[in-house]
Amino acid sequence: MRGFARTVWQAGQTLTLDRRAGSTYNGGVRTAFKEWATVVDALGRGEQILVLRKGGIAEGPGGFQVEHPRFLFFPTLYHQQRESVLPQAQARYDEIKPQLPPPELLRLEYCGEVVAWRRLDSFSSVQRLRGQHIWREEVLAQRFDWGKAANLFALAVRVFRLPKTIELPMLPSYGGCKSWVDLAVDIPTEAASPVLDESAFQTRRREFETALTAA
Repeated sequence: MRGFARTVWQAGQTLTLDRRAGSTYNGGVRTAFKEWATVVDALGRGEQILVLRKGGIAEGPGGFQVEHPRFLFFPTLYHQQRESVLPQAQARYDEIKPQLPPPELLRLEYCGEVVAWRRLDSFSSVQRLRGQHIWREEVLAQRFDWGKAANLFALAVRVFRLPKTIELPMLPSYGGCKSWVDLAVDIPTEAASPVLDESAFQTRRREFETALTAA
């Protein structure tokens, strides 16, 4: 994993880690990655391994960067997320919405490890990932075109379930339109377990990489 977060991007290259993700997730983690609660649910259920990110207005002049290969998932309560996902995901959102925490509480259930990522500089590349995620295509098109550069980052993530759900106070420092958050405490992850077994995960990973081979 050494050097992964600082790897210099080269156009047309899919960046991967040298080793396969293991069966357990070791060490404490303080870095959290913001993602819609409905997407975190899909990742945690093993329905997708893909994260597609543009970055927020608080990312700074460099925009979004794959800075941390290991992180906790920080579910956000963006009010329009239901309308931004596919119909089957909308039905799932309706199921989980009553159980979502109040705004003053941060609930952590999953951590993740980036195993491959790529910057997509054409929307046709984004379209090649159809069927591997729950976002509506028009939402991704808007994300792709937003900002100074037309692109999206695609991350293949091995997702792990924490041994128990952790709830923390929602601090003001966690707010803002940004992808990465430094939590106030380290979260132990030694006993976290993968939501997909090795065979299922590698199948999804190959689908991700194959879809982008010609991109």
